[in-house]
Amino acid sequence: MIWRAISEDTPGEVWSDLFRQYWPHYQKWWTKEGLGCRPNFRESRQALIKHMPEIVPVYDELCELSGGSDQTARFLSFYCPPPYLSGCSQAVWAGREPVLVRNYDYSPEAFDCLVLRTRWMGRSIMGVTDGLFGLVDGVNDAGLAVSLTFGGRRIVGDGFGVPLLLRYVLQICETVEEASETLARLPCHMSYNVTVLDSRRRFRTVMLAPDRPAIVSSSAVATNHQETVEWLSHARFTATVERERFLLQRLRLHRDTEEKFIGAFLKPPLYSTAFSRGFGTLYTAVYRPRKGELEIRWPGTVWPQSLAAFTEGSRLVRLPAETDVSIAQSISL
Repeated sequence: MIWRAISEDTPGEVWSDLFRQYWPHYQKWWTKEGLGCRPNFRESRQALIKHMPEIVPVYDELCELSGGSDQTARFLSFYCPPPYLSGCSQAVWAGREPVLVRNYDYSPEAFDCLVLRTRWMGRSIMGVTDGLFGLVDGVNDAGLAVSLTFGGRRIVGDGFGVPLLLRYVLQICETVEEASETLARLPCHMSYNVTVLDSRRRFRTVMLAPDRPAIVSSSAVATNHQETVEWLSHARFTATVERERFLLQRLRLHRDTEEKFIGAFLKPPLYSTAFSRGFGTLYTAVYRPRKGELEIRWPGTVWPQSLAAFTEGSRLVRLPAETDVSIAQSISL
């Protein structure tokens, strides 16, 4: 995997060049069920205007930079995308300097491998991108950090792909209360858990679903189910219950130091090497929102970044050998 860290204050040539590189892969995924399965441009833009009006000017700029085609504009709206599954574990370590730590478990063939820093709408944001518009985790200059995990439910409905919801929250929110309220009102096309941590040490996990109201929880831990396991085969495949219990024990019983707690994410049962089956751990992220800092970690490697001193560059990451034999087959909807 070739990772890149790129900074561009406002949408421009850098973003446009990136999109041209990524679009053939995005297009293949986005059209795999047929164009008729995706909402048209008018429906997509109207959904953005209704639910996230503040971000529409940025969306319009990105559509123009992407080439202005009907397909790219519909894709960038993130409205009713194809279903996609991920693993992921995340937790808040509430020490003197609270940190949000997460593993992103997904297919290496369907991943941006990009840390992007922007100042869209006048707000500095840094995070790991999805679709070059959305984020799977990130932090803003108000000291708010967010990350997501799949919620472990098959149901697909009308709503937005969750990475755009994270982007929107970081663009307009400054506190956990604002973020929780915003997430709870936005339609999400599948079930996801979003953990938020702010500079005042407050945190929440918001459980989103397309078919029921959002649940705002005080839990510091999220894996791949919500209040109960609803998709048993997926739960077994991802060991979601076992990972949740492990993290809760580390927080409640063991009282790990910060470094020891972070290190646990780089080892089993949290770290997975099931890359060929789409659930390998692609990276571990460590967010310190009060300081505006991010570390991307892999076994034996730490890549530090910050909003105040963001360093552009690239990293070649070699994925470890696949040794996870406890997973027997892939999961699909």
